[in-house]
Amino acid sequence: MSESSTNRTVLVVDDDIGIRELLTRSLSFEGFDVIGAANGLDALTQLRSGRRPSVIVLDLRMPVMDGWAFRIAQQADPKIARIPVVILSGADTHRFGEIDAVAALEKPVSLSLLADCLHRVLEHP
Repeated sequence: MSESSTNRTVLVVDDDIGIRELLTRSLSFEGFDVIGAANGLDALTQLRSGRRPSVIVLDLRMPVMDGWAFRIAQQADPKIARIPVVILSGADTHRFGEIDAVAALEKPVSLSLLADCLHRVLEHP
């Protein structure tokens, strides 16, 4: 994988397969390489096996491991702690501030707004 494509890799962590597929199609069209995870534990497994996205789009409410537990585990692991996180959730918006994220967007979100947010994050890490 080339450096430019690596720098545009997004890990979408959401338990809703329809949302993951929609975001994968939309963000791919915007020039991102997208990988998906069904929950926080799936995301951690991928990250710890060597996947290194440039940014993580994180839902908060998921079975197995929710977004809060994922973020605690991510921040405790020096190999993956510095990967920026963008929250994308339709629940618990009043709790967005509890997660050290570079941005927080509420579902439903405009796909162009999400793409613009990710472009900004990648331009200014």
